Amino acid sequence: MSTSIRIDVPEALAASHGKHFGASGRAWIAALPDLAAGFLDRWALRLDGPGRHGMASLVLPVTRADGTPAALKLQPVTDEHATEPVGLRVWDGDGAVRLLDHDADTGTMLLERLDATRPLSSAADDDTAVGVLAELLVRLVAVPAPEGLRRLADIAAAMLDQVPGAVPALGDPADRRLVRTCASAVAELVGEPGDRLLHWDLHYDNVLAAEREPWLAIDPKPLAGDPGFDLLPALDNRWEEVVASGDVTRTVLRRFDLLTEALGLDRKRATGWTLGRVLQNALWDVEDGETALDPAQVAIATALLRHRAS
Repeated sequence: MSTSIRIDVPEALAASHGKHFGASGRAWIAALPDLAAGFLDRWALRLDGPGRHGMASLVLPVTRADGTPAALKLQPVTDEHATEPVGLRVWDGDGAVRLLDHDADTGTMLLERLDATRPLSSAADDDTAVGVLAELLVRLVAVPAPEGLRRLADIAAAMLDQVPGAVPALGDPADRRLVRTCASAVAELVGEPGDRLLHWDLHYDNVLAAEREPWLAIDPKPLAGDPGFDLLPALDNRWEEVVASGDVTRTVLRRFDLLTEALGLDRKRATGWTLGRVLQNALWDVEDGETALDPAQVAIATALLRHRAS
């Protein structure tokens, strides 16, 4: 019986839950071994190797009763995670990992097995990697968002409300000016937030090699909005390579051009919503106690603003 199998909880996952979720996170970690064992029984699964984890989830490679490889993903039910199965059901494997089963009460999902040892970040050529990510984005944002998802309209309005309180926390006047500039760009677009189904976190490590297709997206945070709001994670991937290129602006704009051309986006709108993502990250950083903007975010915003001005 799978209930006799010991499920080891990675120390880093336990520490992450304690840091970000406090007592509720520690309680979830304590219950995780029994939760996993219960679903191995319930869905007639057999463990098939060591698990992997992110900041919040544990993913166990498993085999179904018919011999099909799959992945059991366990994570708490939060606003951030609750809509992941909603998006996966809508995409139904088109550009994204396929959802095989889901338990709404616990947030547990059974997913098709992808190759976790081969993320898109392992691709040697950056233009190739950006191209793959762009092609996936084209497919993912091609469908309208279903009802019940978080909406960019609400998120953007909330960001604008937070700006006056956040700006004084930044020590550098240049950082404060940049945040206000990003907020102005969002204010121009807030009335046209879009209605596409967005991934919201499509970076190289959230794309894995697969058998069914060469590459598929994982770990979405589904959102209803404008596709331009989905570009930033692709722009700051492998940032050390961007810096090593010797021309950060040129490299950022090359990635931006590849993405906007593939998706057929209006470049001005895409710039505005990308600045919106910079604003969102800045507000999150301030909320976490930071007093300076992340240099990569500043460089990306600066590159786009210079290009827009020219």
